[in-house]
Amino acid sequence: MNAAHSKVRRHYDEVADIYDSRYDRNRGRLYYSRLSENVLELLPKGKHLLDLGCGTGLFIQHYGKYGGAATGLDLSPGMIHKARSRCRMGQFAVGNAEILPFRDESFDALSSLLAFSYLKEPESMIKEAYRVLKPGGVIAVVTLGKNLLTSGLPALYAMGEAMNIRHVGMGDFGERYYSESEMNDLFFKAGFTDILIRRCSFAHINLIDPLYGIARKIEPFVEERFPYLAYNLLASARKPG
Repeated sequence: MNAAHSKVRRHYDEVADIYDSRYDRNRGRLYYSRLSENVLELLPKGKHLLDLGCGTGLFIQHYGKYGGAATGLDLSPGMIHKARSRCRMGQFAVGNAEILPFRDESFDALSSLLAFSYLKEPESMIKEAYRVLKPGGVIAVVTLGKNLLTSGLPALYAMGEAMNIRHVGMGDFGERYYSESEMNDLFFKAGFTDILIRRCSFAHINLIDPLYGIARKIEPFVEERFPYLAYNLLASARKPG
């Protein structure tokens, strides 16, 4: 495990006990549920899902409502411990998404929410995703997109780390923010087809009140008319077969 992975792992081990207070309560629940709904629309239901960067199992819990089976992978043992408590029927493992410990053609669907930006070798993850998906399998990824609103986040997070603020995702991890063309190229070069890239989520969880409330009200309008202003990229594709 390289130094960057070790830093991400240590951080999420440290915040495992407060992670759900960010994404499973109040505005965090609204934010995460909206992302989950966008991903769920693109995945086959009731199949075998692999969720990369699964955290405490929030998305697997959403997916499980439709039946099927799910496996979660995360760098953080602390996160995996929480996920096992949340999703008793799921299978979980500690591991690196860039080198997946699974056999070829093991899964019908693959998801990753808010973890892709941490990858140092995204090409490896996409190639590995292609390998472990069955022919016809679908991948859907949500990650922070590159735009004016997200350009200042790395500096903000680095400042938070310097101030020793204990906050989920608050740290200088060298995260990468992607454009639509960059995400498209990653999937295309790996062999995926039916590639779909779109922006989603204008009402970002980090917005202060009353801006967050205003953003939620105008979010559908912004996503339709001014998608570039949305914070996240939603990318999906299919393995031929």
